[in-house]
Amino acid sequence: MAARRISSLLTRSLSVSSSSVSTSLFASLGKNSGRNGIGKRFSTAAALEDLIVPPVQIAYTQNLIDGKFVDAASGKTFPTYDPRTGDVIANVAEGDAEDIDRAVAAARKAFDEGPWPKMTPYERSRIMLRFADLVEKHSEELAALETWNNGKPHEQAAKSELPMFIRLFHYYAGWADKIHGLTVPADGPHHVQTLHEPIGVAGQIIPWNFPLLMFAWKVGPALACGNTIVLKTAEQTPLTALYVAKLFHEAGLPPGVLNVVSGYGPTAGAALASHMDVDKVAFTGSTDTGKIVLELAAKSNLKPVTLELGGKSPFIICEDADVDKAVELAHFALFFNQGQCCCAGSRTFVHERVYDEFLEKAKARALRRVVGDPFRKGVEQGPQIDTEQFEKVLRYIRSGIESNATLECGGDRLGTKGYFVQPTVFSNVKDDMLIAKDEIFGPVQSILKFKDIDEVIRRANNTRYGLAAGVFTKSVETANTLTRALRAGTVWVNCFDVFDAAIPFGGYKMSGIGREKGIYSLHNYLQVKAVVTPLKNPAWL
Repeated sequence: MAARRISSLLTRSLSVSSSSVSTSLFASLGKNSGRNGIGKRFSTAAALEDLIVPPVQIAYTQNLIDGKFVDAASGKTFPTYDPRTGDVIANVAEGDAEDIDRAVAAARKAFDEGPWPKMTPYERSRIMLRFADLVEKHSEELAALETWNNGKPHEQAAKSELPMFIRLFHYYAGWADKIHGLTVPADGPHHVQTLHEPIGVAGQIIPWNFPLLMFAWKVGPALACGNTIVLKTAEQTPLTALYVAKLFHEAGLPPGVLNVVSGYGPTAGAALASHMDVDKVAFTGSTDTGKIVLELAAKSNLKPVTLELGGKSPFIICEDADVDKAVELAHFALFFNQGQCCCAGSRTFVHERVYDEFLEKAKARALRRVVGDPFRKGVEQGPQIDTEQFEKVLRYIRSGIESNATLECGGDRLGTKGYFVQPTVFSNVKDDMLIAKDEIFGPVQSILKFKDIDEVIRRANNTRYGLAAGVFTKSVETANTLTRALRAGTVWVNCFDVFDAAIPFGGYKMSGIGREKGIYSLHNYLQVKAVVTPLKNPAWL
């Protein structure tokens, strides 16, 4: 594993010059399922009623504040569910404003009086590395817990997301002792230096679609810079964040540096975003909720905010495309993680010359997609996260039908329990349809036809979002034209969902503010201070 590029685990990269498709873990899932006919027949790994018992016990359900697991101040709990069945997994402490107050007080004390920001960066780095080692030791339990609480395929969690989580903390541990200011020349007899200081108490709110990876994207850079944290989990998926936070303390993290509160957005989330003693907020989630977080931060103490929000990413297949490879990559770009990915290639633009061939093969690939218990080997698609998201996806499918898009396959639930949705493909999709404008966050592929590059640039950019885009072409000139013209924070050329630790991620327009991962993420958690000192009779300036 150490010799492999971590990015290869979370991507499908297709070489346009190769005669064969380059594959990753996700390419192999369902490879031997075979075509299951036409219409609404899908490959299933096994009867959805025959579910595997998750090989993990629930260990932590309380809030973690000041280094200790504690009940919510109110004594309340809320259920967290298994999306395969809708059954309750566990009852988790329901944090609200009082719990946020307690967590912020612990984080403030740890920052102002505790050892973490005063610790040498090298020692902070060592604690982060010890934590990564502990996560690797407990990776089997964590992968099982992530799948049980989220519904994503276990192979994806175990073979891709846990290794990436560990890699991210190795990456940020490496940054801890390389953060420094500059010496700046002045026009007069003054010594000028800049200091890069930790911003203080960081409030972080993470989503449910990638609970562990979003924990790493937020916590890693904040701790590397010397900050303390209050993190609110998504109410749908609190379990893995609590588990890894416990491991962080086993690694030697001082009490109060990382506090984890589970609860609902309107109570715990709003209290964190509006808290007067929080110095910075980072949020990943929907654009509508991001607006609320930004408003609460501004109306309280004008704290800076990093937002990673929604998307409606175009995936552009040019006329020179190898159609078989394009179909496979476009399928992955949309259906990965049950379609619950903010950067999903959810508008598949196909050049009119290859449109008909692409459509038939895209439909056939969707029909071969293996849907079932995510704990079963070979399953490509598990359930949607919860009943709300499940019903939302089905509403958008009905909207597509009512708008006169052509339903090529799918369009309904799969099975009788849980939140499984048939892989769905629409053709003859128009730009003004809701399925082409709104973020569905589900396994629904919308295929649109275009005539030339100028047209597809205009249509691809005609969205309020700008998170990501994909381009599939053999032409370097076409790739260069599109990558510069598309208004998106990431453009993948002949690949998709490459999430290397060093690659920045974030959006244009209403897809967010700021960047996560890479060196750019450190800027979110640092203050820059200029220090100016007079020089008396300097030998040089």
